[in-house]
Amino acid sequence: MRKVALTAHVAFSVGWLGAVGAFLALAIAGLSSGDAELARAAYLAMELTGWYVLVPLSLASLITGLVQSLGTSWGLFRHYWVLLKLVITVLATAVLLVHMRPVSHLADLAAESGLTGAHTATQIQVIADAGAAAVVLLVAIGLSVFKPRGLTRHGWRAQRQNGAQQSAHSGS
Repeated sequence: MRKVALTAHVAFSVGWLGAVGAFLALAIAGLSSGDAELARAAYLAMELTGWYVLVPLSLASLITGLVQSLGTSWGLFRHYWVLLKLVITVLATAVLLVHMRPVSHLADLAAESGLTGAHTATQIQVIADAGAAAVVLLVAIGLSVFKPRGLTRHGWRAQRQNGAQQSAHSGS
């Protein structure tokens, strides 16, 4: 069962990163295209990708990460890297939900009448946010791969308790 949970977590997390890459490509195409219809399509696709791919993948990654940490010896509060990864995922999901507002705004504008030069700042913001999201997700993936050492206070206490319990059992 642990392998199934791990597989699900890896799939959702890497899927989230891939979806951010697709989202970033759409945002760049929307800003840089001289073709109004292509730009319009890009912003409409970004909204769909955001709400129907990015948000569900971020939530699934968060939930499966919690299941993984609670169901393994890594624990949720024992190691700094797990705790940091949780904070990154929670913050990235929250920022994504906030970030969807300007994306929906751009999609609404694209659906209604098209975008004008007056919206360039929002278009650039969406690109910057997507680029930052990719970097943040790569950091989270790096933490999972490298698992830097370092126990939290809770981890040290749990380790000492386990050591004391093992000593008591081996002495019996």
